[in-house]
Amino acid sequence: MSEATLPIDPLLPQIVSTLRDARSLVLEAPPGAGKTTRVPRALLEAGLGQGKEIIVLQPRRLPTRLAAQRVADELGERVGETVGYQVRFEDVRGPKTRLSFVTEGVLGRRLLSDPGLRDVGIVVLDEFHERHLSADISLALLRRLQEGPRSDLKLVVMSATLDAAPIRTYLSGCPGLRSEGRRFEVSHEYLPTADERHLDVQVLSGIKRVFSAGLDGDILVFLPGAGEIRRARDACAEFAERHGVDVLPLHGDLSPAEQDRAVRHSSRRKIILSTNVAETSVTIDGVAVVIDSGLARVASHSPWSGLPTLKLSKISRASATQRAGRAGRTRAGHCLRLYTQHDFEGRPEQDAPEIRRVDLAETVLALRASGVKDLATFPFFEPPPPAALEAAETLLHRLGAVDKEGRVTSTGERLLRFPVHPRQARIIVEGERRGVGAAATVLAALMGERDIRREARANLGSTGRAAAVVSGPSDLLELVERFREAERADFATGRLHSLSLDPGAVQAVDRVQRQLRRTVRDTGPRPSRPEAVEEALMLSVLAGYPDRVAKRRRPRAPELLLFGGGTASLSELSVVQEADLMVAVDAEERPGRGAVVRLASAVEPEWLLDLYPDALEELDALQWNAESRRVERITRLSYGNLVLEETRAPAPASEEAARVLVEAALAAGPERFADPEALTQWRTRVGLLTEAFPEARFPTVDAAFLRDSLASLCSGARSFADLEGVSLLDALHARLTSEQARLLSSHAPERVTLPGGRGVKVNYEPGKPPWIESRLQDFFGMAQGPSVGAGRVPLVLHLLAPNMRAVQVTTDLAGFWERHYPAIRKELCRKYPRHSWPEDPRHAQPPAPRPPRR
Repeated sequence: MSEATLPIDPLLPQIVSTLRDARSLVLEAPPGAGKTTRVPRALLEAGLGQGKEIIVLQPRRLPTRLAAQRVADELGERVGETVGYQVRFEDVRGPKTRLSFVTEGVLGRRLLSDPGLRDVGIVVLDEFHERHLSADISLALLRRLQEGPRSDLKLVVMSATLDAAPIRTYLSGCPGLRSEGRRFEVSHEYLPTADERHLDVQVLSGIKRVFSAGLDGDILVFLPGAGEIRRARDACAEFAERHGVDVLPLHGDLSPAEQDRAVRHSSRRKIILSTNVAETSVTIDGVAVVIDSGLARVASHSPWSGLPTLKLSKISRASATQRAGRAGRTRAGHCLRLYTQHDFEGRPEQDAPEIRRVDLAETVLALRASGVKDLATFPFFEPPPPAALEAAETLLHRLGAVDKEGRVTSTGERLLRFPVHPRQARIIVEGERRGVGAAATVLAALMGERDIRREARANLGSTGRAAAVVSGPSDLLELVERFREAERADFATGRLHSLSLDPGAVQAVDRVQRQLRRTVRDTGPRPSRPEAVEEALMLSVLAGYPDRVAKRRRPRAPELLLFGGGTASLSELSVVQEADLMVAVDAEERPGRGAVVRLASAVEPEWLLDLYPDALEELDALQWNAESRRVERITRLSYGNLVLEETRAPAPASEEAARVLVEAALAAGPERFADPEALTQWRTRVGLLTEAFPEARFPTVDAAFLRDSLASLCSGARSFADLEGVSLLDALHARLTSEQARLLSSHAPERVTLPGGRGVKVNYEPGKPPWIESRLQDFFGMAQGPSVGAGRVPLVLHLLAPNMRAVQVTTDLAGFWERHYPAIRKELCRKYPRHSWPEDPRHAQPPAPRPPRR
């Protein structure tokens, strides 16, 4: 049987000849052109690899396996002979393998174990337009290899929808080729208005529409995840049975046999419910209709745990185009989009590259291990955000994976053995040290995969049954026990359902933990008691999450204080009901509640001393207690922003205690220890004499002067109570020389005496001349007004009528008597006839002072 001709085939000779003369090539080919299978095979058959291996990088596991299978079939061989594949935890290659399809992470680890790729002749980066982080980093490392010891290494970058110009520029202006590609026509249909129904209902409605329109061929439905696939399958079951159609799931967690059943040719019509694993690469024969939900779970990371997550998002226009193209691979097709055209046109052209949005800890550790010393100058195809690099470096240092200079430590080298996030790897490595490495792999797998408990478990908070949660030391140990129950049930689907466990999630955890266990090598003795095993596992959790330690605000309260500052609350479903200190392993943001910790594991304070003694801070200091208004001695042990232990006691009298008291007194304000008005008066009097008598060298009453004066009061004191009854004014005055004190008393007096013997207060106010006020009659017998400052500063006189209202304000009493008094006298005589208003007040007898009021 002859092979079908694909659109890329006419371009293959030019691809081969171009790559003979150039070490790099960028190839643009639209979806369905056949580049994934035909280009690597052409390079193999042309001998461009010079007998060395050709590696083809794929973004996902399923297309990796299917591509290898397709090329092997075309060669008439089994997979594992000339053509093989390798994905995480699965290697189907043999000694004769020369063409290997691998996932991106596999190539990254290959570059670590064999930095020169000695046995590799060509690397093909397929589907580069998806801009996965591993592909970006691989591109940078491969270019570095080409420019260094492997100038013979050839590199092909293949893309379907991405502008090739930037890639060609990055690869030193390498040549580029484009396959226009023959594509069958695909018609597009949109919803007239947004459909607010559940997605499974929308899918069933779309399938009915396809059948009603008389469209034949298999139907490929794109859904965001396995959960949505399961619900859609249930919703479509009755319709499919009635019409004699198979409904088949397709996603990465299925077994190879289940995946093959979905993609291989069938005599019955199929409805394939798929995640975006079917969006690119190998053609699925028979598909003529695509129903696109417009949604996907996009690689991201939990801002809390840092572990990779899949976030539900709308796909880009480029991804929508890729999906629609699946219907036009072998025949004319139709694409029904379960959203409006306006929605489509409002979406971004391309998805944001992963390097902008995922955690970089694993990448940074790999780059450090590959010899990259300065990440700031590393030639990324697109540099990541500086804050993301800094966060990754900080985490790796806390995990003990790199030292302060960024060099990979022995612990970091051990982390690199495990193809998981550094947090998960750190848990396993700590488990190895404590003799529980195998059990630690279960913990790591449980953290890295989706929750094995059914969705109903997560919804208990709204049912009022949260009180039934049994108290325990760790949610993670509870998950381990649930997984052990699944193991004892031999992972039988029916039994898992009865245990309220998700079979797909349980099987994914089992696959990961079994593969991780192959690498585990316990270096410490295994604990003999079950309690010691649990403690070793919880210590291992702490090792992976040193920056996620939390402490209850109060015993048994859900409010948590966090290592890095801020707060969170512990879910009512957590089993960690008693522990005061815990690791907050995973949390989610909830409206109105902030961060809610879903998974926690208890911590004993001495464990922090065991694992992170350098991160513990001891404080023994004197501090001011604003509540008790005293100096206290505080001894405190802290971990980050968490206070683990603290004692407070009254501080003994000392110079240090006095200094702390002075600072508190200054913060309270000098007015706390003196009448504010009297203090202002005193400062103003000194300021007046400073100008009037510069030769006396009065001090400047500034903050330093007040501090020193307060210090003299605080000597031997420890609290504000000790300062009761002492006067700051006395302390200020005591710092004047005897001559300054005499001048202050005589030339800036607090009171002056008028002719009749009446003593009047002198008012000193900042920025104003000093002034007095008294009845006009009190000034009879006085030809000139009083003054201060040895007569250099006349007082401002407020001359009051009998009703105590000013009839004149002046500093020139003589001028007032002469120019204004005669007219004012007439008015005063009319208003106050019982008072004496002499014509010559300068020589009149003032009235006797009135006795003070009682």
